Amino acid sequence: MVPLNKKTLFITGASRGIGLAIALRAAQDGANIAVVAKTADPHPRLPGTIYTAAESIEKAGGQALPIATDIRFEEQVASAVEQTVHRFGGIDILVNNASAIQLSNTKQTELKRFDLMLQVNLRGTFLCSRLCLPHLQKSGHAHILTMAPPISLEAKWFAGHAAYTVSKFGMAMMTFGIAAEFSECRIAFNCLWPKTIIKTAALAMIPGIDADRCRTPEIVADAAYAILTKEPTQLCGQFCIDEEILKAEGTTNFDKYAVNPKMEPIRDLFVD
Repeated sequence: MVPLNKKTLFITGASRGIGLAIALRAAQDGANIAVVAKTADPHPRLPGTIYTAAESIEKAGGQALPIATDIRFEEQVASAVEQTVHRFGGIDILVNNASAIQLSNTKQTELKRFDLMLQVNLRGTFLCSRLCLPHLQKSGHAHILTMAPPISLEAKWFAGHAAYTVSKFGMAMMTFGIAAEFSECRIAFNCLWPKTIIKTAALAMIPGIDADRCRTPEIVADAAYAILTKEPTQLCGQFCIDEEILKAEGTTNFDKYAVNPKMEPIRDLFVD
């Protein structure tokens, strides 16, 4: 295991939810975190900003650099990368976490929402990876971790929300493709997905999900930490599930991650 002390993580969507949980877990090692997200001012329905996230990261033991960034725009991502390198001297780890979601069928999915999911999820993953790669190639502990599911062509994962599914599988395919292209560069490229639905602020905006049957973001953060502290050559080009990663690390009881340990957690999309 390679502790993340002084390692620099560039985490998209890190102002709340899973992105922030990953940042806080790395901060416990004394990591440097670029908090790359859109929310600079308080959101009317979602808690947290890049500044409140940065404050939490520093309280947890890390160093934080909040950077207001919309990853749909190349100039904003390029500026965020430049600011991170200027502040911390480089980038060791990229976490492609930012994502847009709408679980609607084709007739109900407006084109502007379709474009948003493709631009944030697929294009954003490509753009952030492309701009971070020159700096990752200089690191002795380089990882790209993308929050995307295992790829499947089963019709059930497309029915009802084809646009979202294509965007998330696109994130996974892009990461897998770049991994093949840079296979000789000692950079670990992996995807991570939760086995169960995770309770985040954004989840509250999706009707019909029982939050008591969810797990907390900390299970994904602990799985991400287990991946990111491995030597880059130990694990690469894999589609990982959080529970499976933690079982391999010796975890046997997952009740601590349950919102309500008495309730059976709901499987997430794309997980059989």
